[in-house]
Amino acid sequence: MRSKKKKGAAGRADNGVAYLLMLPWLVGFAGMWLVPAVISIYYSFTDFNLLNNPRIIGLANYVRAFTQDDTFVQALKVTFSYVLILVPLRLAFALFVAMLLNKRHKGLGLYRTLYYVPSIIGGSIAVSVVWKQIFGNKGVAMTLLEVLGIHQTTSLLGNPGTSLSVIILMGVWQFGSSMLIFLSALKQIPHALYESAMVDGARPSYTFFKITLPMLTPTIFFNLILQIINGFRVFTESYVITDGGPLDSTLSYVLYLYRRAFTYFDMGYSCALAWILVAIIAVFTVIIFKTQKNWVYYESEEG
Repeated sequence: MRSKKKKGAAGRADNGVAYLLMLPWLVGFAGMWLVPAVISIYYSFTDFNLLNNPRIIGLANYVRAFTQDDTFVQALKVTFSYVLILVPLRLAFALFVAMLLNKRHKGLGLYRTLYYVPSIIGGSIAVSVVWKQIFGNKGVAMTLLEVLGIHQTTSLLGNPGTSLSVIILMGVWQFGSSMLIFLSALKQIPHALYESAMVDGARPSYTFFKITLPMLTPTIFFNLILQIINGFRVFTESYVITDGGPLDSTLSYVLYLYRRAFTYFDMGYSCALAWILVAIIAVFTVIIFKTQKNWVYYESEEG
């Protein structure tokens, strides 16, 4: 009986230490995420402009978004186009580079670092400004087009048909984090599988589609979730490079949300827009989780 009491006291002491160590994170989570999230939900049901007291109007903000706001629809179209094009391109390019770096080369560590750098600095304002200069009216891109004999009166950023492509290109350029995850996963694939395939005379394309790709599906699943979430949250590139133009062709959802909140001071409506975005991301995430059993291969589940 005494030993059980001692074990219980020791367990409570360990729990106390654990909660004490977790306290800074719990305070940060409550103060920086949980409390603001609850306040944001409340404001989404109100008419609030930061100057007057919030007035509860029920679901009016949500109804307004889907029935009265054409700019909301345009921002959704731009963001969906961005995500649907960017995510496959970024993952494909990251996997391609990871497979190249999975081989033995001199200075391999340097190459890995160089390829990862864009993911560190790519979302910064400074890089966005540089990107704007490259594809601007007198930038490198326009100069190269002139050298090739292609005369353009409007820059790639000034053309509504090509401006979003420039933003997507910048997003694809930031493939480093996905590349490192793929590279780590490639190193976990048993070499015995490739040796058996070589003995059987399998071609490289066969080993890629029958061995490499199936073994990477859990990593692809993980990267897919992360990149979709990050894609829907695109803001800096759209804000700094084009400010949503021309003709709202690069108006991302988060940029529009930002405008409603801090340009028009329509805080209640912007909070509603934020929670619509949360719902959209949640739906995409649930769909991917529900479909993973059809295409994700887990070695531990092999029967």
